[in-house]
Amino acid sequence: MAHRLAPLLLTGGPAVGKTVTATSLAAAIPRTAYVDVDDIRQLVKNGGAAPWEGAEGRAQQLLGVRNAAALTGNFASAGFNVTLTDVVTAVTLAEYRRLVPGVFVVRLSVSLEEAWRRARTRKVYLTDEEFESLHHGQSAPLPVDHQLDVTDLDRAGQSQRVRQLWFGHRG
Repeated sequence: MAHRLAPLLLTGGPAVGKTVTATSLAAAIPRTAYVDVDDIRQLVKNGGAAPWEGAEGRAQQLLGVRNAAALTGNFASAGFNVTLTDVVTAVTLAEYRRLVPGVFVVRLSVSLEEAWRRARTRKVYLTDEEFESLHHGQSAPLPVDHQLDVTDLDRAGQSQRVRQLWFGHRG
């Protein structure tokens, strides 16, 4: 493989373009896998709890991180680059840093107005209250590697900017 990259974790509130950006990068870069941590968490079909649903929700949130880290390690050891998406907290970010060596974390942000505009273009599985709570929760300081406001970028521009950051990262 010509270019091995650090695992890329995209985070940010709902409708910032995490999934679109990560899947676009994975499709464009040879030998790149995409891990959607929401998909991993949704493997629980009976007894699942959202991260904001008390101790069980927080425990399942960390289980999702551990499962995502295991997949990332398996892909990386097979020579794949990896993109991941998750809405992280200080606790889950620390767990990613512990379990995914060299992970490069980019937090995407948009204005609330832009988040709602983007959300109207797809199915949203959150209540309005959950959506706004997650959006506002992502304004708290986190030790990410790069904070990127993508309010004024279209999908292609957003993917291009994240790609530049990822390829320029020297972990």
